[in-house]
Amino acid sequence: MKNTLYSLFVIAGCLSLGKVIAANFGGLPASLYGMIIFTSVLHFQLANPEKISATISWIIQHMGVCFVPAGVGIINHYQLIREYGFTLVVIIFISTFILLSFVGLSYQHLVLNKNSNSG
Repeated sequence: MKNTLYSLFVIAGCLSLGKVIAANFGGLPASLYGMIIFTSVLHFQLANPEKISATISWIIQHMGVCFVPAGVGIINHYQLIREYGFTLVVIIFISTFILLSFVGLSYQHLVLNKNSNSG
């Protein structure tokens, strides 16, 4: 129990610090900052990895619970996915391509206008 509380405190502390950094500086999601901080804490041995390993193993074993809602949604709509699956995949790829192209072209347009106005 002592190691579990220690592990949860270290993880929660890293996540909280990540939220503070994301709120002040932005750029990356807070959880990603938290993971970077947690990795650094373990790398530089600011926290005891032996005390944390059991809790982390338990979390990884039970990670599937987080993905159950998506799996249930797929199972509930299996017939639709079976019937229109290929069409859905094509639409997803085309819309993603259009969105990425639009964002890339918009960015280039903004950067070129900024460079030509400042030069």
